[in-house]
Amino acid sequence: MEASAPELPLEQAHGFPMISVVEDNFCVTYSTEVTVNKKYRGLFLNQRYEVLDVNGNLLLQVDGSSLDVRKKRLMRDAAGSPILTMREKINLVTLRHRWMVHRGKSLEEKDLIFGVQRSHPLDMKPRLDVFMATNINEFISSFQLVGSHIDKSCKVYKGETMIAEVIDAYPRSNISKWTESFRVKINAGVDYAFIVALLVILTVNDYI
Repeated sequence: MEASAPELPLEQAHGFPMISVVEDNFCVTYSTEVTVNKKYRGLFLNQRYEVLDVNGNLLLQVDGSSLDVRKKRLMRDAAGSPILTMREKINLVTLRHRWMVHRGKSLEEKDLIFGVQRSHPLDMKPRLDVFMATNINEFISSFQLVGSHIDKSCKVYKGETMIAEVIDAYPRSNISKWTESFRVKINAGVDYAFIVALLVILTVNDYI
């Protein structure tokens, strides 16, 4: 029996770069769209994000409380297994806010994946800079998220290349239901859990 050929990396097999930040299995071989539904529930205004594919299947869910001082958010897969934890930290010297994103439920430095910080509080157009764990204290970001719902434009870039964008946003239409949603187009090979994490951070901070 002949041995099978080794499986090629995604970028070699399909001719485009794979951008894996959280995990490889969140990168798909085609351009995809997901819908993110944000809901408020309960007396303490617990927030839940549900991420659905084009067929309405649950891909990811994110939970957290509006009253949490650290704005902690936990992302899980459809089965409920923890993927990553997002929380805000404030530099007491510069008073700059930075989000730190760790694997699973961990908050330990060894499990840090990336950090997110607004480029400058006075910028007219919101921009979030993303710093990978290996480059967390540097000044050059690896990714940028630019725009807002107000501008009806929200895009994620790696360098000069756009890798994802919000293509539709639906504001809260019924205050009794407290729901919002937006649709996101993500390039082939791009980690959709990473893109969703950035958008959750953006919306929690009311930048959009």
